[in-house]
Amino acid sequence: MNRIQEANRLLAENLVESIIKDYDACGVAAAIIDKNGVTQYEKFWGSKELGTGEKPDGETIFGLASVTKSFTALAIMQMEERGILNLDDPVSKYVPEFTNKNQKTVTIRHLLSHSGGFFPLPRILIDEVAAEMGLDEAVVGDLAYNDALAAEGVRRVAERLDAQTEECGLNGEPGEYLSYCNDGFALLSDIIRRYGGEPSYADYLLKNVMKPLGMERSFCDFVRPSKDPNAAVLYKKVNGVMTGSRDYHDRAFVLNGGGAMKSTLNDLKKYLTMYLNEGKASNGVRILSETGIREMCKPRQLYGAFGHYGYGVSMRQMDDLKIVEHGGSLPGVSSNIAWSYEAEAAVIILCNTSGVPVKVISDALMKMYNGRNPIDKRDVWQETTWDEETIRDAVGMYISGEGTTVELYKKEDGTIGARESGKEVSIIPVRPKNAIFRNKYSDLFIRLIQNEKRGIYAIAHGSRLIPKSKPEQ
Repeated sequence: MNRIQEANRLLAENLVESIIKDYDACGVAAAIIDKNGVTQYEKFWGSKELGTGEKPDGETIFGLASVTKSFTALAIMQMEERGILNLDDPVSKYVPEFTNKNQKTVTIRHLLSHSGGFFPLPRILIDEVAAEMGLDEAVVGDLAYNDALAAEGVRRVAERLDAQTEECGLNGEPGEYLSYCNDGFALLSDIIRRYGGEPSYADYLLKNVMKPLGMERSFCDFVRPSKDPNAAVLYKKVNGVMTGSRDYHDRAFVLNGGGAMKSTLNDLKKYLTMYLNEGKASNGVRILSETGIREMCKPRQLYGAFGHYGYGVSMRQMDDLKIVEHGGSLPGVSSNIAWSYEAEAAVIILCNTSGVPVKVISDALMKMYNGRNPIDKRDVWQETTWDEETIRDAVGMYISGEGTTVELYKKEDGTIGARESGKEVSIIPVRPKNAIFRNKYSDLFIRLIQNEKRGIYAIAHGSRLIPKSKPEQ
């Protein structure tokens, strides 16, 4: 039920404008829909291209980045319901290039919840692999549909995952920990390509998700949005200067299942309406069974401080509401979808600028819709201190294959200090082995990962486990 009050609307919109200013965001599109897919709130800020003054609208194409993972999980669940696969099957049964030689059996279920046991790895980029293969998109067509590229991509991903060992690359046994893994969703997209009955992962989504839902401006294509006059220009900071591009290949993974989707506000309204009705579209078409949707939204792995991850979506409590959601981030992309069955509402936030905290905006609008003060009240933390032994064992460099570095060090006063990618951050210990990095709009949860054999060997840094670098001998 729409309980938007004028005072709360103004507070929420002031927050959005503050975030836009602080992060130099170019354009933001936001909407709230009810269970029937009826728009209850919609607003556009900024522009789809700097200097033009032209605002985005409901048909403007944005990148979705990791929101794609919800589409991948939905497709896998469809295939399970059709008897094509079983979530408890070994991944190697469907992707023989992945031999699973250095660890216990990794199942489809593990990959859906990011619990295959892998630390973050550098991206295998679609442009680089295509160039090495001599594939010219102007000649072979859009790379999202190229079978030879997908086959080479899965070979490289599988070979790299197979090379991980307990000594280097594995964070634990399958199912033990969540660590966000684009490689895992890459393998899932290849299962869809091989067994979904369509020529490619992109074709499968078009036939089995987008077309039934009437999502006519949603796809995995790279070329189409670069040429569409109503597609957002992508903005990121290069040497401190905001730089725009229509290159939708930028930092794109070689396999599409983790982040290749592009869509519009209007199309995502149809997508979220389907989730709010547990698998049934507003036109009456059933995309997935009620049970399948509930399985996707069931807590599987700890995610952050208070949340969990299911299959391609995460979930957490916001006061008395359970929020199911997923965000995405790529160069020129900050996206978030969220819905609540208790509120019978969904929120969509799309932005064409890197690194914008759109999840904060999403939370504010969900609270506003429910008649509550939208300004985020920080989670209540019991601040504490780490003992000398914990500080001694935690001190060191933690280096992610994706490029993030975290340094924990002992300050002159004996307490713990932290630097993230070389910059000092405010670290507050909140439990004997946990801390938060305090940012202006939100907190990032930190957890020390240890066992008897390896000691403290990693940190949970938000959604990722980052391994501790071994001192040079």
